[in-house]
Amino acid sequence: MKRKLLLFFLLICVTSLHAQEKPRSGLVTDEAGMPLERVSVQIKGSTGGGFTDAAGAFRVQAKDNDVLVFSMIGYNRTEVPARNVGAGFSLKLPKSESQLTEVVVAALGVNRRRNQTSYAIQQISGEEIARVRAPNFMQGLSGKIAGLSIQQNNVLGGSTNVQLRGIRSITNDNTALFVIDGVPYNNQSGARHTSGLGNSLQRLGFGGYDYGSAAADINPDDIESISVLKGAAATALYGSQGANGVVLVTTKKGKRGLGITVNTGVGVATLVKSTFPKYQNEYGAGYESHWFNRDVNGDGTPDRVARLDADASFGMPFDPNLMVYQWDAFDSTSPTYRKARPWTAAAHDASHFFRPGVSTNFSAFADGGSDKGTFKVGYTRNDDRGIIENSKITKNLVNFSGTLNLSDKITVGAMTNYSHIEGKGRYGTGYDGDYGRNIMTSFRQWWQTNVDIKEQRAAYFRNKRNATWNYHSPSDLTPYYWNNPYWSIYENYETDARSRYFGNVHVNYKIAPWLNLLARASLDTYDELREERVNLGSTGVSTYKRTNASFLENNYDLLLNMDKDLTDKLNFKALLGGNIRKQKSQTIFAETNGGLISDRVYSLTNSLNAPETPYEYVGRREVQGIFSGVTLSWNDMITLDGTVRRDASSTLPDGNNVYYYPSGSLGFTFTKLLSDLRWFSHGKLRANVAQVGSDAPIGIVNDVYVGESPFGSRPQYRISTSKNNGSLKPERTNSIEAGVEMSFLNSRIGVDLTYYRTRTIDQIMPVNVSRTTGYSYKYLNAGTVENKGWEATLSLVPVKTPDFAWNVQANWSKNNNLVLALYGDAENFSIGTGFQGNITLNATKGRPYGMIRGRDFIYTNGQRTVGDDGLYLLTPNLNAEIGDPNPDWIGGINNHFRYKNLSFSFLVDMRKGGDIFSLDMYYGLSTGLYPETAGLNAKGKPTRSPVDEGGGVILPGVTADGKPNTQYVENTYEVAFGTSTTPQKAFVYDGSYVKLREMVLTYSLPQPLLSRMKAFKGVDLSLIGRNLWIIHKNIPYADPEDNLGAGNLQGYQAAAYPTTRTVTFNLKFKF
Repeated sequence: MKRKLLLFFLLICVTSLHAQEKPRSGLVTDEAGMPLERVSVQIKGSTGGGFTDAAGAFRVQAKDNDVLVFSMIGYNRTEVPARNVGAGFSLKLPKSESQLTEVVVAALGVNRRRNQTSYAIQQISGEEIARVRAPNFMQGLSGKIAGLSIQQNNVLGGSTNVQLRGIRSITNDNTALFVIDGVPYNNQSGARHTSGLGNSLQRLGFGGYDYGSAAADINPDDIESISVLKGAAATALYGSQGANGVVLVTTKKGKRGLGITVNTGVGVATLVKSTFPKYQNEYGAGYESHWFNRDVNGDGTPDRVARLDADASFGMPFDPNLMVYQWDAFDSTSPTYRKARPWTAAAHDASHFFRPGVSTNFSAFADGGSDKGTFKVGYTRNDDRGIIENSKITKNLVNFSGTLNLSDKITVGAMTNYSHIEGKGRYGTGYDGDYGRNIMTSFRQWWQTNVDIKEQRAAYFRNKRNATWNYHSPSDLTPYYWNNPYWSIYENYETDARSRYFGNVHVNYKIAPWLNLLARASLDTYDELREERVNLGSTGVSTYKRTNASFLENNYDLLLNMDKDLTDKLNFKALLGGNIRKQKSQTIFAETNGGLISDRVYSLTNSLNAPETPYEYVGRREVQGIFSGVTLSWNDMITLDGTVRRDASSTLPDGNNVYYYPSGSLGFTFTKLLSDLRWFSHGKLRANVAQVGSDAPIGIVNDVYVGESPFGSRPQYRISTSKNNGSLKPERTNSIEAGVEMSFLNSRIGVDLTYYRTRTIDQIMPVNVSRTTGYSYKYLNAGTVENKGWEATLSLVPVKTPDFAWNVQANWSKNNNLVLALYGDAENFSIGTGFQGNITLNATKGRPYGMIRGRDFIYTNGQRTVGDDGLYLLTPNLNAEIGDPNPDWIGGINNHFRYKNLSFSFLVDMRKGGDIFSLDMYYGLSTGLYPETAGLNAKGKPTRSPVDEGGGVILPGVTADGKPNTQYVENTYEVAFGTSTTPQKAFVYDGSYVKLREMVLTYSLPQPLLSRMKAFKGVDLSLIGRNLWIIHKNIPYADPEDNLGAGNLQGYQAAAYPTTRTVTFNLKFKF
């Protein structure tokens, strides 16, 4: 009843407001008469208003006694009485002399004019993010921000890592902080190994599920703008949370009058074929060239039977005249039961396993307001059907924000967001040989090219049993290494659900025109349930696993903000504030033991033995911070800025838990000194120094006992294998930055260049200790990592006429990472060991972070050396440096074209360098899947024929005396392409790429037509493409972006999913 009364009251208020106002419309151009898009049309003294469209047209609701304020970056602010805005109204907006009036959102959500910021900051509109319909708003940033790297994989709803200016911490988190409307927002990655004990095994490339990043809950349609604060000087006021940079998200707010926006669209995703294996079609199942010889038809003579037990394709050559009993001949439900079939390559290879993915989105927002306050309410639903059957993710998002002006000085407000996300059948990740959850492990590494995937599907759906292609033998029809792929996705699947609340209440007290006090309390909390299943009859032990996870964070902020002109040339800004952050995370994990009693019954009570002892974790953190800052600006030319923050953290020991973060910045806007140069629009120099840092992870200060399975009814505990440290100090990052920004020809050309250097010291890391101590490692402050580099942005307006405009935005960045020191005299620290393929990832003193180590070739004059047997000579060192996963540089070029009411844009995203070890090629070549392992040699003979029959291959290289290799070797399993005869270096590829990342075509209905339709303020029809074309790459059959996921460990690819090309049709209505 209360809800109905509230809704009724809201409708009455809105109707009353609407009745007092009139529609005001017109056209805004520059002084040459060319339409201006995105001009802000605000009602003075309120938050009401809107923006001009691509044709320069606007339409707002305003009363006769209102004043409309027209403003845009680079143009003079102009005020017009609303009563003068009627039919045929046109306004020419004068160009400003400089860009001094441009406003950006800086630290703590405080608005600053660009000339008063002395650090690198890049801002992008929410419209630019929402219109591309990326899977989440983070991926929409890819290629658009200099110095920002997006790490992701190709799984449905997978994690996304936003990293700024390289990896700084050797073992801790390197993800940028997200701040929504001034409040920190948790973005914990959902990548977890199925043990539930964190992601320690999954991060090493083993099997598990990726449950996505929590920031994916943010609704792109609700974003007004995004500001990226890159350097320490820009983020120092956020203390330990801002050590890795900050992404500020400002959401849309209510405006005066009544506005309704509806967005709806549908997208279709299809495979990019160059990122899926291309199979050789000359040879079938087997590790060797022979059959199973069994009497299948009962005539007393052995029949040809394919090697059902082999998960390789080094078997007998295909011959359509040979009749062979294959896996389906032993499936009693198959129409080919006990029948031989022609021995040929599959008519439908594994690429036919995938279906088109379909995504639909619907969102509706209503906002309104008056002099007394504003409101905004919205609802969004997204449905994503994956490219794998039985996979989907559904998101429901509801948000509300509102303000109420209690007086001319006091404003209260609230913002709340609720999201509920349900997933089913998320794709398994990594090398997953035990359970086959990641079917790409088989498709890329262990597969038979004679297996028809459509026949596998039919076999599963005939009786929903595990009729696999990989039996033990004709007489033992249990799955050997691999399940039927359809059994894996329909029987061994996961489900998950996450409900999240995020919001705040705040009070703003305007003490004086130049002094403001803000008090705010915020809440971020979610509960999550994850369930994972492996049915009876699978290759691995049947199981049911359940994880309940919850997170809670409360922030309490008090901020006093001053902005006063002391003289006509001297402006003084100051802030003083405090923050209390309380955080609690909790996980309970339980699983069955020894298998399931009954199939398809997934509960802990269905455990064959007593369920395993549950794993329970509770972590708490509290940080109390106070901060202050002062900014002096003289004559819009010189800006001096200083800040300091003091934090006290509960995760550090007494005596070391209080620490300070200072910063100092200097900016010099020299435009006025060159006022006689009419072609010079704007110029500024900036420089800053700062220190930021990070506290310790939860629970590594005091030693604790670890629970074990009980002995009978008696609980058991043991000492942890990690020695905690009661003397830890916070990690610290010292930063310097300098930059210049300039624009020319009325801002038709703009350049921004930045140099930076950071050094992160006192790294908190686990250091190996002698086993005689009873521990495996001890946490210590050790290690120094340096990042230094350049960032550049270029903006161009090559063409601008009344009907046509072309805008270009390019960005480029180069980061050089170096591990300067480790603990004591240590030369290397392994950050990742135990990978399939026997490689390691390392932090090596004097080398970039994450170096790939394994076995290398022996070289002669820079070429691979072969021995007397024609095979490669390998280094005795199994831990040689074979690759660097860090890119040489990254960049993007974004083009926007507008012709009248038609707009078109495309983004080219690039990366140069960054090595990747491919486990898929390591195993896939060894098992004979790929075309490289078949074909004819220089003699015109099949390479898989014996050498003494003219077959074999010559491995590229030279002999020890430098002469070209001419010796043929056998092309059989584990020989020419074998994992034991070829070093890991052979499977390291350059991760460079050039991609057509986005393409958007939008038509906006013209204003005259909308005026006749009356109901609509705007209608946009858009055709959107993402990942349309990989223009260049080096790694075969895969996408170089697909990596281990969103963590620190990069440069390793295992069982990668194919990339999808997505085309979306979208409609946007404004009422």
